[in-house]
Amino acid sequence: MEDGGTRHLGHECRVDMMEEEGEPLTGGDGLTGAGVILIPKLPHVEFSLECRDLIGSGRDRTPNALVQVAVIDPREQYLVSQACTEIVEGSRDPLFLTGVTFPPEYPASPETLVKLTVYDVRDKARDNSSFLGSATFSVSDLLRSKDDQLTLNLRSSDGVLAVGTVLVSRVNMGEMEEGDMDHITADVQQAQKCTLVCESSQGTPIDKDNSPLTGAVFKNPVCKVYKFQTVDSKWMLVREQMEECTLSFSIPRQLLHLYIQEDMRRIQELRDLGELSPHWDNLRKEVIGRYGQVIAAYQETLAELNKITGPSFKPSCSKAQRYLEFIPINLHTQRMRVTCPRQTDAFYDVITVGAPAAHFQGFKGGGLQRLLSRHEAEKKSFSTAYQCIYYSPEHTAKAQEVLHSVGHLQPLISGLADQLLQAAQQHSMAGLREALKTLAGKTEQFVHALKDELVKSALLALHTAQPGYVTKNQNQTLPGHQGHSHQDHLSPSQRGQQGQSPPQNPGHSPGQPSATDSPVVVCNNVDGGSQTAPIREDGQAPLKRQDSIPCHKEYDEEEWDRVWADVAKSLNCVIAMVDKLQEQEPINNNQEQPIPKQVLADVITSHNPEGDWREQLCPLVVRLKECVAEVVVRARRAMTFVLLQEAACSIPQGLFLKQRRDVVFSQALAALACGFVMRLYAGMEDKGFLRQLHLVGLVAQFESLLSTYSEEIGMLEDMEVGISDLHRVAFKITQAKTDDPCDLQPVVIGRRDHYTVEVPLPRLAFQTLPHEIKEGKALQVYPVLFNVGINEQQTIADRFGDISLQERINQRNFEILDSYYKSLSDKVPSECLPCFQTQMDLKDLLGTLGQNVVTKKRKNVEILWLAGTICRRLNGIRFTSCKSAKDRTSMSVTLEQCALLRDEHQLNKDYFIRALDCMRREGCRIENVQKNIKCRKYAFNMLQLMAFPKIYRPPEGTYGKVDS
Repeated sequence: MEDGGTRHLGHECRVDMMEEEGEPLTGGDGLTGAGVILIPKLPHVEFSLECRDLIGSGRDRTPNALVQVAVIDPREQYLVSQACTEIVEGSRDPLFLTGVTFPPEYPASPETLVKLTVYDVRDKARDNSSFLGSATFSVSDLLRSKDDQLTLNLRSSDGVLAVGTVLVSRVNMGEMEEGDMDHITADVQQAQKCTLVCESSQGTPIDKDNSPLTGAVFKNPVCKVYKFQTVDSKWMLVREQMEECTLSFSIPRQLLHLYIQEDMRRIQELRDLGELSPHWDNLRKEVIGRYGQVIAAYQETLAELNKITGPSFKPSCSKAQRYLEFIPINLHTQRMRVTCPRQTDAFYDVITVGAPAAHFQGFKGGGLQRLLSRHEAEKKSFSTAYQCIYYSPEHTAKAQEVLHSVGHLQPLISGLADQLLQAAQQHSMAGLREALKTLAGKTEQFVHALKDELVKSALLALHTAQPGYVTKNQNQTLPGHQGHSHQDHLSPSQRGQQGQSPPQNPGHSPGQPSATDSPVVVCNNVDGGSQTAPIREDGQAPLKRQDSIPCHKEYDEEEWDRVWADVAKSLNCVIAMVDKLQEQEPINNNQEQPIPKQVLADVITSHNPEGDWREQLCPLVVRLKECVAEVVVRARRAMTFVLLQEAACSIPQGLFLKQRRDVVFSQALAALACGFVMRLYAGMEDKGFLRQLHLVGLVAQFESLLSTYSEEIGMLEDMEVGISDLHRVAFKITQAKTDDPCDLQPVVIGRRDHYTVEVPLPRLAFQTLPHEIKEGKALQVYPVLFNVGINEQQTIADRFGDISLQERINQRNFEILDSYYKSLSDKVPSECLPCFQTQMDLKDLLGTLGQNVVTKKRKNVEILWLAGTICRRLNGIRFTSCKSAKDRTSMSVTLEQCALLRDEHQLNKDYFIRALDCMRREGCRIENVQKNIKCRKYAFNMLQLMAFPKIYRPPEGTYGKVDS
């Protein structure tokens, strides 16, 4: 099966729709060819409707007909509303495009009675209609009917007068044949024959989408089916299927748990710094207190999320709820499946989700992109006020990386050292060499991680923060004074106003820049003890002794170098001993017969008077482990001290921004994980896709329709950072313990600067994957974001505002997409990519996109079209977003689907708009609106729509003023 997140091919798996007559409409199970996916037989009764010779409710009036469908409960004898057709205006012989389906969970049986009621709609806006007639039939009547059709007389309210007839036609959702539509009467207007729509709350029986594999992650499907006419007057079957995703809640819950664990570890690391001088200890207590507040808030949110049951999505009307702020808004998958005569099926997938943004926190000060830039610029002044060392973002990122590396590598080195001793005890030279090789590699990796000036300078800075530290300059001016005062929290200018100047940097020399240039501030634990030292304007220079750290004659700065070098020396001693043992190895490689164990032991003893291998290696291995442990303690304390500075000079804004970033990232990751799982499931049988997946990774293209005006600017700024942060995420495919849905849920592991999402597959499915993926190779995803605002607020921004944010986002992400394409071209043959009817070269598409990105054009939606097309051609994952993912998103998704039908499947261009209106009026997207706000109206008004590009406007009667 081939797919591009957009298009994949596969065989049909047909299942009989109905059980034997008289039996309940329940299903069984079936197996696909690979034996991997169970496909249930779903109960499915669906039919289409048309009326003939209708008599209008007024003299000489042609009715605007609509049919309401209800089910009569056979036991309770009351009506249950089941479906409603669209309105067909001005026709006595209306063919309704909307069909009727009994949902699989509905307890339908052949005895179930269905009532059809026809109305003449006089005023759509006011819902003013007149009763025309009704008819009743049973499901068994339809099953037994000749040619799967029933012709029923419509009776007036008194049951006497016939006001026309209604034709009920059973829809067989099997393979398409050219003669499938022959039963449609020839006298029906050709314009009405363009489309047939059928709806259900589940997929049809031939859908692989309903297997337990997808059912573990995707829930509550809504299905809509259409028949469209092609340019050669043939028919295509088109099915939309929209589903919720369990990852909407499970990913944020897992992230909250990881956030709490990480912050608790940070608190413990701060406590492990040991005794600090009063100033630093007070800062530490304040930071720990802030972390404690965040942890408490996250624990409360997690407890509330664990109480939630019900739908697997957050409706748009709940986007500003506090306890739901980590949950993505209105996350749904949507798949369009196309079946044409004598052609293989094609699939087109898209994930719809509200813009990842901190809606509960609001956007008065802007979004993350602006807030983070402003905060970073202010941190230097904060470091002065709080008397901290300013570390650049690169330094704090490096500190986190070192902490993670030493925490990860130390237990590995310890375990490998034990394996080495075990091999020595067994006198296994092969095992000894293998264990040593791995141990050497991990130890070298460990040493390399610590080979950074930041570690040495941070150790010195930590030394100055310990009690009793006083510089030589301070000994001369304030002998014997320790502690801190109010002035410790004043800037140098404030202290100058009180008659005290900052002391000169003892490390400053005439050849160095002035201490007034871009100061780095260091607290020296005494009144007025701040030091200033120059750094580059960009703040990127590494912290060196002469420009940021005060001198202390009692501190031996070479001590760290010695401790760090002892690890390498200890490893070399272990290697030398193994080499020595190998020289003592008595086995002759050319000897054909193995030496008996007792003889071997005697030989070893005779050649090894100093004792057993293990006895000789053990002291050296113990020394190596001790050296590693000592380095870890020092490095962890040094890097924790760096992060203390970052947290201290960020109070309180820094932790607030971290919470905001956590919220936005949680929403973005839930959407990405949903898209990755959907794309993986679709491409399990596509070898080219799997090859691309492990060689290069996948592009994940986010389409945004937010405006660059008012609060949506803040949303877009949040979204930009959230999508960019997804670069820190990798995926890994694992084998599930069982095929139980609980064991097929993706699992998130890691920390804020790097997460891995493990996606479990059933054993049989896992075994079909390439070796590299089964071995646990990290699979990369390259997220890109393109934004074009289309609403009335964007009109204001285009004419009177600032659209530089949108231009910068599009330009930057085009460069990422272009870079991905070049990498893909170098590593993956073009045969791995999906085939399309429109054979425009990918390089040309990228060139056109690049031109559009730099072109000054208002509401240039071609950027979105080109980016989406390129993503599908690259086997990527498609996302579409607006504020709530239900209104503008619906217009975009339906437009994309109809464009694909036109360009790839020869949809008759004369029927393009009619098909578009049909999808928007009766398709999955209007059902999405209903799910979110309990109303079947897009949240647009006429004034707003006048500013929309025409192709993004919904059909009349489907929009209005509603709460969204």
